[in-house]
Amino acid sequence: MTDEENHGSPDEAGGHGDHRDHDANGDHNDHDTGGYEPPERSEFDHDPIGHTRVSGGMTVGDLVAEYGNAGIGAQSVHEAADIYAEMLADDDCTVFMSLAGAMVPTGMRRVVSELIRDGYVDVLVTTGANLTHDSIEAIGGKHHHGRHHHPDMDEREFDESLRDEEVDRIYNVYLPQEHFTLFEGHLRESVFPPLAEEDSVGIEELCAQLGRANAEANERDDIAEDPGIAAAAYESDVPIYCPAVQDSILGLQAWMYAQTSGLTLDALSDMTALTDTAYYADRAGCLLVGGGVPKNFTLQTMLVTPGAYDYAVQITMDPAATGGLSGASLDEARSWGKLRKDARNATITGDATVFLPMLVAAARERIDD
Repeated sequence: MTDEENHGSPDEAGGHGDHRDHDANGDHNDHDTGGYEPPERSEFDHDPIGHTRVSGGMTVGDLVAEYGNAGIGAQSVHEAADIYAEMLADDDCTVFMSLAGAMVPTGMRRVVSELIRDGYVDVLVTTGANLTHDSIEAIGGKHHHGRHHHPDMDEREFDESLRDEEVDRIYNVYLPQEHFTLFEGHLRESVFPPLAEEDSVGIEELCAQLGRANAEANERDDIAEDPGIAAAAYESDVPIYCPAVQDSILGLQAWMYAQTSGLTLDALSDMTALTDTAYYADRAGCLLVGGGVPKNFTLQTMLVTPGAYDYAVQITMDPAATGGLSGASLDEARSWGKLRKDARNATITGDATVFLPMLVAAARERIDD
């Protein structure tokens, strides 16, 4: 008995035999669907993945443009760069930037200061820690390459050895503790005294005085490093808001100085100027680097205005599923009224030390063109 006699033909068995039709010459026709009609599709659109091409000599903008042919994270980077470039090119858009995490000690300081100097930031919201490290570099201190583990020690032993050597570790970056002593002297000599003569001052004024003093020290002492973020903001008349300044060496030193002087910081006074900026903006956009207090402070500003953000881009490594603000999606922010329903927004999930320079370079290149 033959196999066909034993099992029946594929058609008789209703099985999955070779359903390809034959043309007049007896050849298989792989493209004939045999009368198949796809269902009505509301979500699917014919938009094939194009496969990113890379070559030597291509620019960052070229690479990010190629990412538009890809999927997953690459597509997000492409979309974020497109939105960010549109935001920066919009002359009627007020740009808010939030900066959290260890962005200054890890080498992102000049990216931010040059954005400010070139007019691409109208409001900066950041942490006291970033301002502390920014000031240390402005007055002659320096962060150094290090490592996050030692091959011959466990983590505790390694960090205890650094403690004995008076070196602070920020993952794989080192900062000798004497630079904090330099910073503390700078605050007491050049930043706090004029503020202590006032009845009370807002934190934005503290940040402005810090920028002034950093610029003066940088020029006076002929420091090789750029005067930095606070100095750029002061010289460009860009306000810096630091809503959790107490959570930093800057805030700790301000508190200590206040014990023996008239220095009084008013944390609420900044809200008026910040809210006014958002209220009177024709259009508004935000670049959110990291999460935490700076991200929420930037977004919540729109809750007391009739408008909301027209553009929003964030870079985060935090997951949304925990319910925490740092990982919350920008679509979730839309539910609160922080973004307009028709706002353009995108999220890059990844290390901001990798993606912030890429995003800025791609947007700048597009604007320059």
